[in-house]
Amino acid sequence: MDEQQDVIGELEAAGVLAGIRWAYRAAAGRTLEIFSEADGHDAALLGNIRYTLFRDRLDRVFACEAYDLQPDSAPTDHLDLLYAELSQEDVNAMPHLAPDFVRRDDLTGSPGWAVEGRRFLLASCAFGKLDELPWPRKSPTKQRVARQRQPNPAQFSLFDDAADTEIAGLEELLASAYRLDLDTFVVAHTLDSVSHGSELVFGSPVFNSGGGQAWAWRHDLLAGPPIDGGRLRGDGPLPTGPNLVPDAPVRLRPKAVEQPADRASGEA
Repeated sequence: MDEQQDVIGELEAAGVLAGIRWAYRAAAGRTLEIFSEADGHDAALLGNIRYTLFRDRLDRVFACEAYDLQPDSAPTDHLDLLYAELSQEDVNAMPHLAPDFVRRDDLTGSPGWAVEGRRFLLASCAFGKLDELPWPRKSPTKQRVARQRQPNPAQFSLFDDAADTEIAGLEELLASAYRLDLDTFVVAHTLDSVSHGSELVFGSPVFNSGGGQAWAWRHDLLAGPPIDGGRLRGDGPLPTGPNLVPDAPVRLRPKAVEQPADRASGEA
């Protein structure tokens, strides 16, 4: 089994990808409700709103940061915080994962989430340009992630006459220089304010210094299960309000001060 099959298969089975899908759809829907060109909003604001809401919805579904679940709280504590500003559809569709399964694991100021030895970060892109995503123009953190397992072959053009063993040694040296504490992947997302077209992928980026293909592999998350995360339901009607017996309660916890990295335009 190759890396893509291994990673996607395990995260899908664990419900992590369903959580990412839910968080993106909830964030994108709310973004389009808020965004208004007639009110002077522009593409930069569209990106900032989407990024902020996507990060927040990921923290909600994975019980991180302000939504950190506490086992000693009453069963219905702080549901108002968990469901605040969510539509009824989003409340009904929110997947339920074990509260300690996915943890917040930022990388040098870039928001990240980790599960079972793997981390993912967020990256924005122009709609329709995912395969050309320019990693060299992203933050140093995202550049490092894009370099971690795939050294750029163009870097070895000066060594065309070197022995294969020497080239292999240089590749290994470069790979070790960018190796991270966890295998780190990227969730890339787009949204078009006019057509309302959207894209969401989970993949392994490639540092494309000369342009070209941006991924070693990527998986289209929006081609997966429907908005309810694929959970089976009975034949009865959908609930008309929040489930008052959640998997675990939440407790408001002060957020740490965010570092400025990857935030120049709201996203990176």
